[in-house]
Amino acid sequence: MPIKTKRWDDPIESDDGTRILVARYRPRALRKELETWSEWWADLGPSAALHAAFYGKSGPPMAWSVYRGAYLGEMLAAKDRISTLAQRVIAGEQLTLLCSTQCVRESRCHRSLLRDLIDAEVVRLCGSPGA
Repeated sequence: MPIKTKRWDDPIESDDGTRILVARYRPRALRKELETWSEWWADLGPSAALHAAFYGKSGPPMAWSVYRGAYLGEMLAAKDRISTLAQRVIAGEQLTLLCSTQCVRESRCHRSLLRDLIDAEVVRLCGSPGA
């Protein structure tokens, strides 16, 4: 089962499975009962400093290639968390990784990088993608 990625406010679909917010920051002013996810793993989002650098809050915006390398470097410390998600996929659980409404280009969002890390861990653990 492939891992899906969406923005947190994209419509919920019947095949989303477990929707996990993988953003450092929870959407502002969103009431708890309006959350569209069942789990929030803030530590799988970019660090506050990396997030700020990418969006130009501490100087010129960071290039995607630099951001990509920095995010992947940060995720080295999250290997256990990534492995946990990979094991859930192997067990047959459908996961949908959610990020900010501002992340309109999935290919330029950390959620796509995280999905690839989880997929690689699935392959490492069981030898085939998507279990």
